[in-house]
Amino acid sequence: MRYLGTKTELVDKLYKLIKDKKIDNENFTFCDAFSGTSAVGEFLKDKFRIIANDVQYYSFIISQAKLNTPDLQFHKLGFDPFDYFNKEKREYEGFIYKNYSHKGSKRMYFSAENGLKIDFIRNKIDEWKKQDRLTDFEYYYLIAALLESVSKVANIAGVYGSYLKTWDSRAVKPMSFIKVEQRDIKGLYEAEVHNKTIEELINDISGDILYLDPPYTKNQYSVQYHLLETIAKNDNPEIKGKGGLRDTSETASAFSRNGDVEVTFEKIVAKARFKYIILSYNSDGLMSQKYIENVLKRYGKPETYELRRIDYKQYKNHQTASKQEHCEYLFFIEKKDYKKVNYASPLNYQGGKYDLIDFIQENLPNGKIKRFIDVFGGGYNVGINIEAEQIIYNEFNHKVVELMECFRDTETSDLVKYILRTHRHYKLERGDREAYMKLRNKYNSTILELRDPKMLYMLILYGFNQQIRFNSSYDCNNPVGPAGLNDNMLDKIISFCRRIQEQNIFFLSQDFEKINKYINTETFIYCDPPYLITLGSYNDGKRGFNGWEKSDELRLYNFLDKLNTKGIRFMMSNVLEHKGEKNTLLGQWVNKKGYKVISYNKSARKGRKEVLIVNYNRENI
Repeated sequence: MRYLGTKTELVDKLYKLIKDKKIDNENFTFCDAFSGTSAVGEFLKDKFRIIANDVQYYSFIISQAKLNTPDLQFHKLGFDPFDYFNKEKREYEGFIYKNYSHKGSKRMYFSAENGLKIDFIRNKIDEWKKQDRLTDFEYYYLIAALLESVSKVANIAGVYGSYLKTWDSRAVKPMSFIKVEQRDIKGLYEAEVHNKTIEELINDISGDILYLDPPYTKNQYSVQYHLLETIAKNDNPEIKGKGGLRDTSETASAFSRNGDVEVTFEKIVAKARFKYIILSYNSDGLMSQKYIENVLKRYGKPETYELRRIDYKQYKNHQTASKQEHCEYLFFIEKKDYKKVNYASPLNYQGGKYDLIDFIQENLPNGKIKRFIDVFGGGYNVGINIEAEQIIYNEFNHKVVELMECFRDTETSDLVKYILRTHRHYKLERGDREAYMKLRNKYNSTILELRDPKMLYMLILYGFNQQIRFNSSYDCNNPVGPAGLNDNMLDKIISFCRRIQEQNIFFLSQDFEKINKYINTETFIYCDPPYLITLGSYNDGKRGFNGWEKSDELRLYNFLDKLNTKGIRFMMSNVLEHKGEKNTLLGQWVNKKGYKVISYNKSARKGRKEVLIVNYNRENI
């Protein structure tokens, strides 16, 4: 069958990768998540347990036929349907003849003779099934055989998005009802075949190898093969336009839309309950190679990551014909334990704790945390990586809180599309002051209550040091900077947003002394205050918000002492020494109260003694 993107010519290289990784185990389950014409599943069905899936119903039918091929004896029917359909001269003026043949309509997909025959065969198959004269697998196989037969006489260039204006020599020949073209091999097991989007299915399946071969261009398979879908379903849909297209909105792929593709790919990789992931993609794809690498390394063991480039004959259209370089990518990763996956804030917050996440997690109290309060939430690098029944994020800078609420409440794909759209509209580039000032002026000229935190985030991305800086009127006054949107930041945005949307999180913007009503004996308190000896610019009192002084430091010590007397556990990140300067105040307090100090040894070589201060012994909890 002629099919866009089929992997018939690549399956040997795919299997070589599998063998090279020593994961060619016949007890393994291999999932072909975008099965198409099932070229991959068919090639591997004698080597693995196969799960096949595709959102297109015609692909579901083809996969059933190739992976669960019946014995073709048709015992219940009592005769050979191939002989019957090839000898029987009966015709039927049905949906295909009336809408896609040159006599039933103006469309030239099929000759009148073939249109009549297609309708007769398709309706007769349904009649036999209703009479219980076909098993399920025989039913699927006969429909797949019709799709195979149709592809030999369709008056098209390759896909069904449109028909040829003159008759191809193949199209005027009478259609023969032929068997499904497939390899003569028997599968190890009955295949599990699904007809869903992989986004819907990913939480319900598990196995060893997940193979992803998604669409990589804006061409929607649901449009390109609408006619096969109509024949497979035999549902006589409403159609429109010169090509007689059915409504394909429900089966349109997110992988063919900018903004959706990145979000959907990240979600699938994150949620996949498979040990290994293999991705086929293309150098002309909507997702960049770097973005794919970032996602795979976030959820996979980085040392297992591999990319193989394969020269491959390009499907050409008017948009791609001029491109010279073209190759297929095969990505491989072994997934890591989900507990070892760390998420990074999309805010480049000075003093952020992303590099210390493992250290912090290793020193959290044993057991489940019911309520975790991130008292100085900032960029939220810590709380985003905490497993707790409820998380309270508190940050005195209410503009940062608004950003966090935006990340949680905005559909991630909508946020990404906004970012891409704003980038294009203002022609934002790194260091381009003129473009940046247009955006900043737009933000500052908007009524304060109506200012969009998404626009503020764009100013942060392209601003100097990506600071969050305002004047006393809360107008953004940060100048343009040398950074901007890139694949690393896109990965952070998408993974962070999906994670925060899954958390049971509550937002506050209060002074830390005013959060007592949210604290009980089952609460764990984490504090990452500004450091007296390494003061960050965002808390120097010159960015539109209060600074951090000695009096604030003493208030915090008193706050934590009161928690300690109530038996409430806490952890504080801080610095005892930095470039020869010591935080004497902190040292005296810790020694006086006898709190436990845990040093982060990796920061010592930077002249920095970074510590965790806790009021519990982890091993005793």
